[in-house]
Amino acid sequence: MRPSHVLVFGGTSDAIELCQALQDRDIRFTVSVATEEGLHSARCFAPNVITGRMDSAEISDYITRMHIDYVIDAAHPYAQLLRQTIVEACETLQCPVMRYERPSYRNFDDSPFVIKASNVMDACRNIAENQSRVLLTTGSKDLEIFKRMLRDKTLFTRVLPVADVISECNSLGFGIDNIIAMKGPFTQEMNYALYQMIKPDVVVTKESGKAGGFEEKVEPCTELGITCIVIERPQTTSINQYDSYQTELAGCESVFDSWKQEACLI
Repeated sequence: MRPSHVLVFGGTSDAIELCQALQDRDIRFTVSVATEEGLHSARCFAPNVITGRMDSAEISDYITRMHIDYVIDAAHPYAQLLRQTIVEACETLQCPVMRYERPSYRNFDDSPFVIKASNVMDACRNIAENQSRVLLTTGSKDLEIFKRMLRDKTLFTRVLPVADVISECNSLGFGIDNIIAMKGPFTQEMNYALYQMIKPDVVVTKESGKAGGFEEKVEPCTELGITCIVIERPQTTSINQYDSYQTELAGCESVFDSWKQEACLI
């Protein structure tokens, strides 16, 4: 049944594409973003944008007040807590949820330079004693853990050029020579040049898929002989908890098209 008001979670490029697809089909939506970056990405959909993190009770309240009858979880693949919170809130209200899971991209299992890690602490444990220069391309969220566990390493971090993020880096002890403030995704050539300039022994990244420039981050490591530690995605919440589970944007658009067709038959 065609929903009357869709709530989309996520400030990622994927979420923005989904919102555009909804708009193209005249389906009413609101997009919820948590960060300044997300707000910047979703600015073209103002005033259909709400900002700020919500817990389960706040999500439930918003769904009820705004008469939301369908939710799309298009959050970042590593936003595990948000995904769980969305499911909990929607199960309570019996509101259907579509999950869009950004597809994985190229697999580097055959590369001797790629090491997989289950989480941030596991990534730290996989850095050898003689590997002193570490480039972090995992964002700002886990910098405190990296800083604490890798006290004897020289750390470089590539983060968003946002004032509060830079301030956080400074408070953790990252100086101006150790912060690369840029907004991605980046080309393979740009990453190659950055690695040549910094000369890291290790690059730490996440399996962010094509939209996150994953291959473009890893391929220069294999070419330059740099160890690349890839933090794997969190385990997926049970697919049975979703009304629809999509791994391609085309699959989401097919669902939207079916809603539009239903409306035409009414």
